Amino acid sequence: MNIKDHIRSIPDFPKPGILFYDISTLLAHADAWQETVRQLSDAVRPHKPDLLVGIESRGFLVAAPLALSLGLGFVMIRKRGKLPGDIITHSYDLEYGTDTIEIQADAIKPGARVVVLDDLLATGGTMAAAISLLRRMGAEVAAAQFIIELGFLNGAAKLDVPAQALVTYES
Repeated sequence: MNIKDHIRSIPDFPKPGILFYDISTLLAHADAWQETVRQLSDAVRPHKPDLLVGIESRGFLVAAPLALSLGLGFVMIRKRGKLPGDIITHSYDLEYGTDTIEIQADAIKPGARVVVLDDLLATGGTMAAAISLLRRMGAEVAAAQFIIELGFLNGAAKLDVPAQALVTYES
């Protein structure tokens, strides 16, 4: 099964000139979603992670079922103000401004081997920030994994860990 056949393209979303690759149609198709999780499992398993980390919000949809499938724990990286308790924050630059991500201070033990997941790799800024935040916590970041990569944006070049996507779009 080609999972690319189950990803919908929506022109001019969220603004004119952007072609949005929508995974909701993939998630809604049980066989395609199961195949996606199977392919993700095959891609992530060789990295031998202790934990999987998902980036808010669609990264949760990717990492949580994959963690269950692989028998691993799952940790969330969220946007500012969304996590209770003691948190560690990381601010990073965007094309126009800054953003902040957070993780609970006790979510990852130093030395834990992790793979970070998100649904889509575009420019790589958010994933690079997540990797930096995890390293500040003492995690060993083994890889970054995605369902989709927009290869023409060269986001993987911003990452200093192995990065892989199941589907790549070149335009």
